[in-house]
Amino acid sequence: MAAKNGMTLRAQWLGRELRALREAAGLRLPEAAEYIQRDGATVSRLETGLYPARTPDVQALLDLYGVTDHQRRAGLMRLAAEVWQTGWWDGYSGDLAKMMIDYAWVESRACVIRSFDALVVPGLLQTPAYMRAVIQKSDFDNALTSSGTQFRLERQRILTTEDPSTIKAVLDESVLRRVVGGPATLKEQLTHLIDMAQWPNIEIRVLPFSTGAHACLDGSFIIFEMPEPYPQVGYVDTPARGIYVEQEAMEKLILKYEQIQRDALEPRQSAEMIRAVLGTI
Repeated sequence: MAAKNGMTLRAQWLGRELRALREAAGLRLPEAAEYIQRDGATVSRLETGLYPARTPDVQALLDLYGVTDHQRRAGLMRLAAEVWQTGWWDGYSGDLAKMMIDYAWVESRACVIRSFDALVVPGLLQTPAYMRAVIQKSDFDNALTSSGTQFRLERQRILTTEDPSTIKAVLDESVLRRVVGGPATLKEQLTHLIDMAQWPNIEIRVLPFSTGAHACLDGSFIIFEMPEPYPQVGYVDTPARGIYVEQEAMEKLILKYEQIQRDALEPRQSAEMIRAVLGTI
């Protein structure tokens, strides 16, 4: 899959780790290339994620770089296997942007997903009717509505696995009041939110209008807390394309989320507000 679809986020992560290890070992590209019987240009492409590293090469490079810690080695070897592993999301690679395929993979691996949504209900918590209405308005291509809806429904499976992801969602009050898809669709969606808020792995908070200005007036974002060896990663949607946020920039997103969460209502109060809005539709 990685070779067919080009550079993926997981290939970039693995390549970045391999480069850091090589530099820490004080080795140059030609030396690493000679050890695994490849040329320097190939190793360079592995380190940038342009070409996914194969597991035998990764194992050999870890030996060369002196990585002896068992947990560290095991984590990087898992990541190397993930680079080549296919999943249900690959069935949508012909219809959806590669970034969304990457997004589904990251989402499926995350332990905790924290989000702030200022415009619509997050995809993992949407009903089919609500998501169809959102996709129809945002994609401008009715042919993609069916595949896009099925794609989001597939993503929601992470909520019902044996070890489900933990969801911590903060919704701006405007999300509850925007009549997406019409009154009946919104009523169904709000009822769904009330039901899901009772799940042990889901926390829903509402940021009320009464808060006034808050920490992220510039829009929605998501924080994925990943298991080792993956880095913590954020995702910010823009009108042009989505942007992944990593490393130092993550600190700003985390701070924004913590401030928004403090300003939001507690889960019980949030459920009461959702019921109150539901009663006005």
